[in-house]
Amino acid sequence: METSRINDPRTPPSTPAAGCDVVTVPARQGLEAVDILRRGTAEAVGPVLHDDGGGTLGFLVPPGTAAAWDVPGSTCTETDGRGLTLAPQPPVEGSDWLLPPGEADLATDPAVLRRALGEAARTIRAADGCR
Repeated sequence: METSRINDPRTPPSTPAAGCDVVTVPARQGLEAVDILRRGTAEAVGPVLHDDGGGTLGFLVPPGTAAAWDVPGSTCTETDGRGLTLAPQPPVEGSDWLLPPGEADLATDPAVLRRALGEAARTIRAADGCR
């Protein structure tokens, strides 16, 4: 397994921070994972960003998640307390909130997200295998 850790220098350090990291996955897997998380009884999903141009979803997770994130096919960006705002407007141009702040928990539990992403990948493989 690979561990991904990315620091994005394009994010200005003067923006108020949300104090979270962001797990980015392909949109198809992410949408499936959101469905899985929302169907769960006790497992809630936090705010989720959709990158319209890049076809990805970004799950907000607690700070420090990037240090140990090792899910293949995804990356975890460490915000270092800079650049990500939890405002009604998306923090990145060309993106939009799939699940906006205020309508979701503060952040998605990384262990719960890891399980949902694994289940989503298996579901997609099974669906693709039926073609």
